[in-house]
Amino acid sequence: MSSDFESYFSSIYNERWPLLKKALLEKETLVARLNNWSLPSVDHPIYREEKFPELKNVHFIPDRETYTSSQTASGLLDIYFMDPGSILVAEQLQVQDGDTVLDMCAAPGGKTLVLFEKLIQSGELFANEISESRRHRLKKVIQDFIPRDKRERIWVKGHDGLNFGMKMPNHFDKILLDAPCSGEKHLLQNPKELKEWSKKRTEKLAQRQYGLLCSAMLALKPKGRLVYSTCSISPLENDGVLRRFMERKGDSATLVHSELSKGEKTEFGHIFMPDQAGFGPLYFAVLEKNA
Repeated sequence: MSSDFESYFSSIYNERWPLLKKALLEKETLVARLNNWSLPSVDHPIYREEKFPELKNVHFIPDRETYTSSQTASGLLDIYFMDPGSILVAEQLQVQDGDTVLDMCAAPGGKTLVLFEKLIQSGELFANEISESRRHRLKKVIQDFIPRDKRERIWVKGHDGLNFGMKMPNHFDKILLDAPCSGEKHLLQNPKELKEWSKKRTEKLAQRQYGLLCSAMLALKPKGRLVYSTCSISPLENDGVLRRFMERKGDSATLVHSELSKGEKTEFGHIFMPDQAGFGPLYFAVLEKNA
């Protein structure tokens, strides 16, 4: 393991770091989320909502390899496997039927499905992904899980998220910015990348994340809602980005605090950590654009 990586996060999390690192190295917790556009064929025990009321229509699964998606009579797949925190983050956007929604960094597509299921009769979703290979995977998810006639209201784009603010100002009712981040959980599984890690990596990503956040805010309609999220444990990429935004452009938006039964509150948002929540990491903050 990179000594820089170890010393950096040890200095941030202090005595918590050994337990957090251990949890990050464990297999990720996934849920099988039912596809509301199809009739599910699965018959797994449903996770009790009274234990975690914010999660609905999901099954916590002990082993991803044991379960597979099945094609239903509708021709669509019945379940999508994802981190439960990703569902909770997408739900924070509070998409309503008729909204114009931007999923700025949409691949692989789980959050896109959560968002679009709210647009039952009307509204449209721009699912943007700059990476061609990841965009191809995103398109496949949309085709596999959403009816053909509904897909007419989904626009898959490959733009640099930095351009939305200039090209589509004041356009979207809701924006999800699941920003590219360090992804330390996955980084720990890659010895070569881990060895090359330096603090500059997280600092550089934080700069791009800030730019994406500024662009997203410009693209948002007045009184619109924006959710910023990452799967990073680096404060620079989480509260650090929000702190910089609020210091420089705080008059343009208002922070919205969320009440959840799991996770930890931070200065500007909320984070799910695997050593305490049992899944994640996933950080998010909610902003509403001032009129």
